Amino acid sequence: MEIKLVPTTAFEDQKPGTSGLRKKTKVFMETPNYLENFVQAIFNTIDVKDKTLVLGGDGRFYNKEALQVILKMAIANEAREVKVGRDGLFSTPAVSVEIRKYQTDGGIILSASHNPGGIEGDFGIKFNTANGGPAPESVTNAIFEQSKKLTFYKITDMPDIDVSREGVQFFGDTKVTVMNPVTDYADLMENLFDFEAIRSLFQKGFRLRYDALNAVTGPYAQEIFEERLGAFAGTVVHGVPKEDFGGLHPDPNLTYAKELVETMYAPDAPDMGAASDGDGDRNMVLGPSFFVNPSDSIAILAANYELVKGYAQGLSGVARSMATSRALDKVADQKGLAHYETPTGWKFFGSLLDAGKITLCGEESFGAGSSHIREKDGLWSILYWLNILAKTGLSIKEIVQQHWQTYGRHFYTRHDYEGIEVERAKGLMDNLKRRLASLPGMRLKENEITWADDFAYTDPVTHEMTLDQGIRVLFKDGSRIIYRLSGTGTQGATLRVYLEKYEPDASKQNQDPQKALADLIKIAGDIAGIAAFTGRTAPTVIT
Repeated sequence: MEIKLVPTTAFEDQKPGTSGLRKKTKVFMETPNYLENFVQAIFNTIDVKDKTLVLGGDGRFYNKEALQVILKMAIANEAREVKVGRDGLFSTPAVSVEIRKYQTDGGIILSASHNPGGIEGDFGIKFNTANGGPAPESVTNAIFEQSKKLTFYKITDMPDIDVSREGVQFFGDTKVTVMNPVTDYADLMENLFDFEAIRSLFQKGFRLRYDALNAVTGPYAQEIFEERLGAFAGTVVHGVPKEDFGGLHPDPNLTYAKELVETMYAPDAPDMGAASDGDGDRNMVLGPSFFVNPSDSIAILAANYELVKGYAQGLSGVARSMATSRALDKVADQKGLAHYETPTGWKFFGSLLDAGKITLCGEESFGAGSSHIREKDGLWSILYWLNILAKTGLSIKEIVQQHWQTYGRHFYTRHDYEGIEVERAKGLMDNLKRRLASLPGMRLKENEITWADDFAYTDPVTHEMTLDQGIRVLFKDGSRIIYRLSGTGTQGATLRVYLEKYEPDASKQNQDPQKALADLIKIAGDIAGIAAFTGRTAPTVIT
């Protein structure tokens, strides 16, 4: 086994975004040394010699090849051990579980999360630190600086390693342990939730349809729902991970999880529908002909923590991303819980969780999680809902409507304008920033803007400051409009527009959100000049 020092030229575009480095699959495949450079930058940053890492991915196209490259580079860089998921598979939440359980020095996840897969799709790689969470900006910035000055990378000249069988292999001084990717994660879920109560729910005839979207959570869902909880065979659909996700878009929302939505809005719908994304960290929950908005979902989880075994002792606090509705804040205020508002990106919850300031956290982009790991967790969210359903005997719709009656309803929607020409999108945001000072006092329809800002965040634990996190516009009646450019796409720019209006009157809470927010939607377009700047007259995706 020979260790090779391969000369290379640094790239200038390997700055990790909110969830690592994401590019079109062909960029990683066809650009010489592109993957190798980024991996070497990670290894240099953490000084991987004698370190232990977890490694796996969501099974998308190019995962197998990239995993072999990383293994050979880890051996060449003298890592102590690499814990690999069998067949190279690990959901993102499961990687966090393994890092924390075995107290490793971090982990590498191969995924572009909810982005499409296949040779024409997207690929991604990110580093999680020893707490199990996404690397904070101090680490990702250091990785980027390393990537810009590389002159060589290290790799072993050896055959591919067999990761199809569980067991231990040694290559020089490096131990490669191939693990069952499901067991530790499923065991943790069984400790957190009342599996006996959920099992009883299924025995009474409760019907769940879980769509894994041919992504990584299929094996996890089959083990947990069908094997451990006794849900009927066929509860999990699209349960076999495929490199191109079987042509499905692995994003659990009303637009892309079309088959599940049609099933749940059919006359004989199951009692609950659910889905996760490519790497398993997002979730969508539906009842028969009823969609649970993710902002409402995290608020409902927090409001019902007493019913859930792993959280019944109490919550230390809660947090949400800035773009998420303030429904969680209402729960926190009534229950006397500390609550925090962070930028978009799960890494911002990490320091709050590590410091014990919060127990639950969530964001509007179909993500929720808790202190059990340092990632958002799709199956955890669905099990939390099942636990509430089992304990209350209510339907999903009844639980949500009772929540609105208690805390008020935050009508909420997100409009995504995808694939916009980058310069047009930046022009729109720059124009908004220039006009911030002039917006307060402006009257639109029967409402008035009271303030507007560009959200900045100072971490209360680390005191790190994060700027330019989105434009917030607040109205006199408490309504909000938020404008952000997404950091998770690989082609063009995505403008996200978030709209929120609070309604405390129970008699007015059952409107369709798009109708309830119609005036605000028009105002949002007019304030930003969306049509003029982007040429778009309607969003690509509405959630």
